[in-house]
Amino acid sequence: MLATATQRNATRYAFIAAFGGFVFGLDAANLSGAIRYISALFALDSFEVGLVATCSIVGVIIALFFTGWLCERFGRKKILLAIALAYSLSSILSALAVNFEMLVVGRFIGGVAFASITVSAMYIGEIAPADQRGRFVSMSQLLIVLGSLVAFVVNYFLVKALPGSALLTEANIWRFMLGFELIANIIWVASLLTVPESPRWLMAKGQKDDARRVFCQTIPDSDISATIADVEASIAEEARQHPVAQLREFFSRPYGYVIAIGALYAIVQGATGMNAVLFFAPMVFEQIGMSVEDSFFQTIILGATAVFGTIVAILFVEMWGRRFLTLAGLSLIFIAHLSTWHGFDSAKYRIDDTAIAAIADQGIDATKLAPLSGRTYDSDVALKRDLASVYSKQELPLATGPVINSTIDINPVFVLFGIFAFYAAFNLSIGPIMWVIFSEIFPNAVRSVAMPFVALVQTIAGFVISYFFPWQLENLGAASTFLIFAIVAGIGLAFMAFILPETKGKSIEQLERDLVRA
Repeated sequence: MLATATQRNATRYAFIAAFGGFVFGLDAANLSGAIRYISALFALDSFEVGLVATCSIVGVIIALFFTGWLCERFGRKKILLAIALAYSLSSILSALAVNFEMLVVGRFIGGVAFASITVSAMYIGEIAPADQRGRFVSMSQLLIVLGSLVAFVVNYFLVKALPGSALLTEANIWRFMLGFELIANIIWVASLLTVPESPRWLMAKGQKDDARRVFCQTIPDSDISATIADVEASIAEEARQHPVAQLREFFSRPYGYVIAIGALYAIVQGATGMNAVLFFAPMVFEQIGMSVEDSFFQTIILGATAVFGTIVAILFVEMWGRRFLTLAGLSLIFIAHLSTWHGFDSAKYRIDDTAIAAIADQGIDATKLAPLSGRTYDSDVALKRDLASVYSKQELPLATGPVINSTIDINPVFVLFGIFAFYAAFNLSIGPIMWVIFSEIFPNAVRSVAMPFVALVQTIAGFVISYFFPWQLENLGAASTFLIFAIVAGIGLAFMAFILPETKGKSIEQLERDLVRA
């Protein structure tokens, strides 16, 4: 059956609003490729590397406190435009950064712009017909992983072109990586200029005629009068619910079970390591002895795995259910992290004449390794400690990969299986399913305060994991780092098996009766 004009309009408007997810995916994955070159240029230590990756998450945390108010004051479309322009400013500042501080400011602004995910979901929920909202809202998650995949592809070809290019150097390649997303930003800004304002916001501001014109573009004529009546009733009901009263009600005893589900799910989702792997994917692949080019190629496969997992989740969430996908996904994540831990834990590193020659062939000053020749290391921590004693902060980020690549003795199957299984499991389970769960377990009376609360919990958990990840790799080693992730996943699995209900096929009202306990 051919789509009607209103269906095509609703789909186009929803896609444009959700395109912010694509930009976010680009932004996060671009950084994963750029970080090693940034670290070398600005001589960053592990905490500074973590800050570059996570200052954007600080921006997200701050934005969560203001996004809702700004949307109510100025409208969804204007805020989406402001966010798209903020992304553009972030791209420009980051790509042209002349020092570490300027880069952090640029990344922070990009984090504020990540509020686009919340605003996009709000806009889509208000512009799309009721029977298509779930499909349209899930579009954002798919666009995030598609954006990441595109960034991984671009980064790979930039690195591949580096050796023979007169334009690209190790000192400037990261600028092209971070600046590339400006193209997507410009497309998004131009597209947003073509969408209408949210009809629900127009109704709330008394602009009923303008709202009707938008409804005429997005829903059948036969549904317009009933839709307007429903929106008017909803607005009148919300006017009686002050945010302070909602907060007081949400944190009251009857909502304890709902808060426990939401907070624990948010912590588990944020703390199982996804942001760390996303932000530092090439760094992780270097740990198993891959060349720089090969490590970037692996990120392409990783991105494709994420797309596949997300599509599976979208297609089967109604068939398999939220609880099953969550528990199955966490079980696979637990196994995947244990596999990665085992692979790294069994690795050995030996610096000898053959390794030194191989390192020199990769353009690294291998003469500095002469004092270390003949040494064997049982962990990457000990190796990196000695490397830090012979290479400067500028040299170390570029030398570490080739040194590991040439000295490591490892069975890479365990690590590769672990990383790819984790990425697939996350994106077919707790990644997208968390937002489905949150959209169902919170009653309408507290939803406007409950959703920012759990988003804040998830963001803080992700920030902590990402910020300390470079420090963990340097001081605890890859094996211990992924063992910690496995423990988090195992504890999360136990808690989710105990408290998480199945929400599939139940109405919001039925779930409220089941979960909110007087």
